[in-house]
Amino acid sequence: MKKFKEFLNFSSYIGSHTLLYGETNTYKTYVTALFVKYLVEEREYDPLDITVLDFAPKLRHFNQMKIGGKISHYYNNVNKCNLIEFQDEIIPPRLNATNLKELMHNICANYKKTSYSIQQFNSKPTQILIINDISIHLHLGNYKDILKMVRKSNTFFGNSYNGESISTKKQFTSLLSLKEKKFVERLIETIQQSINMNEFVSNLKDLIK
Repeated sequence: MKKFKEFLNFSSYIGSHTLLYGETNTYKTYVTALFVKYLVEEREYDPLDITVLDFAPKLRHFNQMKIGGKISHYYNNVNKCNLIEFQDEIIPPRLNATNLKELMHNICANYKKTSYSIQQFNSKPTQILIINDISIHLHLGNYKDILKMVRKSNTFFGNSYNGESISTKKQFTSLLSLKEKKFVERLIETIQQSINMNEFVSNLKDLIK
């Protein structure tokens, strides 16, 4: 386990592959945005050498929790990077479904968007790759799609939901949640530096007060 000071040493993530994972409200997107800002403003990388795939839905509140949230919510200049965008918004699949048919519609719609972004990166990879909210792709896609991109990059920094809070009491979402958890765990096992964000929540709360 990293100590908090080591965790915030962003220079240690350059030239390596890093995955942040954890529950909602564990500052995964916030820290990812800080890393992009560090690359652009402190290390002065050419923003066009940094590809950003943002699979997150818009920020919303559910049961007193913040769900989703894009990197641009925390760092406006991410738009200067090679930000691969798509039409329409990502749908929070479980929260926006009342039955299995609606759930499948949501994950299929999201998959078309995430697959488009992945294809764009694979056709013209950059040395630095940032992905926000990887688990959205894993609902219908495969974790191998992510690893293929990661291996094309010199520096990878991404994050993924891995928890129970969005796994609502809706029975029809249970198989989706199981698949999501299984594929995220495969990424945790494979990616060089996998960091459990649940361990740093209290430190980050104090930092951003």
